[in-house]
Amino acid sequence: MIEYIKGELTELTPALAVVEAAGVGYALNISLTTYSAIQGKKAIKLYVHESLVTGGRDDNFTLFGFVNKQERSLYRLLITVSGVGANTARMMLSSMSPAELCNAIANGDDKMIKTVKGIGLKTAQRIIIDLRDKIVASGIADELHVSRNAGGMNMNNGIKDEAVAALTMLGFSPAPSAKVVVGIMTEHPDWAVEDVVKEGLKRIK
Repeated sequence: MIEYIKGELTELTPALAVVEAAGVGYALNISLTTYSAIQGKKAIKLYVHESLVTGGRDDNFTLFGFVNKQERSLYRLLITVSGVGANTARMMLSSMSPAELCNAIANGDDKMIKTVKGIGLKTAQRIIIDLRDKIVASGIADELHVSRNAGGMNMNNGIKDEAVAALTMLGFSPAPSAKVVVGIMTEHPDWAVEDVVKEGLKRIK
């Protein structure tokens, strides 16, 4: 089992980080929280969750990377809930900070959780029922120190392309994603790419 990967950050998008360690480039799916924390860095360390899906025509082995153990622990709790898969859990951690998500679960705020794309009321309530005691007992919310970089970047095609690519990697179609991103960037031309993606997750149909 891979505990963490430490090395040079060679590629980065809001949904994917490539870390080179000992001559091997590891592609890790990441959340916007992790993206914000490692953006602009060269040497990084990501804690790893390995996902192996078997059956069908091909087996699928995927690595997920997290900036700290607390975010990884929260992710692992989320995927234990029926109806919450790997990408849904990552989307939840991209739509709100881990601390916000922990507080929503601990406080039984199903309306906040339901704002995440793909999460209905029943799933939101199930997440609260299944995880509330575990979140409180683990102290994850108290331990989390979320780093958020919302630096004022000028609106440009690079940000638009990155945001559309991130939404596409999260499972949305490119055309609707592009339409939503353009709308957001028109309203908020100084937003960073992670802010555009986070807002896009709320608006996209």
